[in-house]
Amino acid sequence: MTTAEQDEPYYVLYDGDFGISGLTGELMTLTPPVAAEAALGVVARRTASGDRHIGPDVRNLLASPLPEADVHTLWLAAVRGRFDPAEHGMDTRAWLGRMSELCPPPPPRPGPPAQHTKYLSTMPSHFFRTAVPDEEKMRRSVLGEIRAIAPELTRRVPLPGLVPALERAVHHAGAELGLRLLLRALKAYRVRVGKEQYDRFLDLGEKLDHHTAVAHDGLDVAWPPIDPARRDATWDFGLSGLSARFTHWYDHTLPEVLSTTAAGDEAHQTPGSAAAVLLDDTLRLRDSPLSTDTITTLWLAASDGGLSPDRLGIDGRQWLGRIAGACRERLREVAPDHRPHTRPARPCLAGEVLREVRHVASAMADRTVRLHPRGIPGSAVARALEQVVSQVDPDLGFRLFLRTLHVLALPLDREQYDRCQTLGDHFGYGEFHVSDVEFLVSSQ
Repeated sequence: MTTAEQDEPYYVLYDGDFGISGLTGELMTLTPPVAAEAALGVVARRTASGDRHIGPDVRNLLASPLPEADVHTLWLAAVRGRFDPAEHGMDTRAWLGRMSELCPPPPPRPGPPAQHTKYLSTMPSHFFRTAVPDEEKMRRSVLGEIRAIAPELTRRVPLPGLVPALERAVHHAGAELGLRLLLRALKAYRVRVGKEQYDRFLDLGEKLDHHTAVAHDGLDVAWPPIDPARRDATWDFGLSGLSARFTHWYDHTLPEVLSTTAAGDEAHQTPGSAAAVLLDDTLRLRDSPLSTDTITTLWLAASDGGLSPDRLGIDGRQWLGRIAGACRERLREVAPDHRPHTRPARPCLAGEVLREVRHVASAMADRTVRLHPRGIPGSAVARALEQVVSQVDPDLGFRLFLRTLHVLALPLDREQYDRCQTLGDHFGYGEFHVSDVEFLVSSQ
């Protein structure tokens, strides 16, 4: 199966590494010495469980003009020498041939029946490849990454000729497979990668429709220190992000929701960042001059009344203390040297945020957070938002404002939405943060 023939993005098919790079990663977990039958058993099991790309990867290498020495070096780098075909009386191409026998090409897929065409046209676009990346441009990009890390690869990997073998693989087997083989070698030998190059790996993977785990999982990244002021999340985050998780949370226990949110670092983030930002929001609000009733109102409005602290026998401030405890537990686990600190607020943006809150205050006054047993008047919510913006932090206040817009389904005009996007840019929010409320914009 070639990239051009593939309809589904890789991230739809696989939530981790796949094909020959995923296979070799699993072979590294076997206890040596690894018998050929055991290795072939892993091939058969992965193929049977849905990895459709082992066969195409293997046949791609077999069809390429790569010399045996290159194929052997690439294989050994991917498995860190855990399984060497030469030790079993085979050259590497013969070994790939045995693997290929377990991964027959799938039969040609017919076009969709006419009765399914309408159904397929309504499926979300992210289930289909929208464009095949420019192969020559991707080759240049992947070759650039190989050359950038070449000194470390040469120093850390005891396989002479690995760098030129990777370069020739990119030329003759394609940029997509070449990138995965590079990442596999880096992971196998724990070659440390700088954060800037890691981000480029993620960007290349996004262009190739990889799941972020292909680059992220198992790669040794030189992470920068945790900084709660850094804004590198794609979606909502911190206390506002947590409140969204409690809108519909009944399939999980309360500790599960807290721990999952605290551990919800995105691929670009230093491990522990999600917990640090949530802790920063929580302590800032808990230790603020706002009344406990105001804090409770803010939480109930942002979470759509999905969890009322009084159901736990506590008030809003005590609830923030529980959230802080889950964050500290996560930080002890992944960043024990981190010392939590509160980032400086940005009061210069308070006036602009207050303008947006006041712009919808009258409409908000006509609404109620209905899921809360007592109901919370929208006017009380508007007052609470103004207080958090002016007395605590405009950034946190703006994020809680966006959440409340979503909960109360307040209509927005295009001008206000555009102003919110601009504010989000000023605060450094990610691509899909403010756009989460774009559905509120009137089509009139």
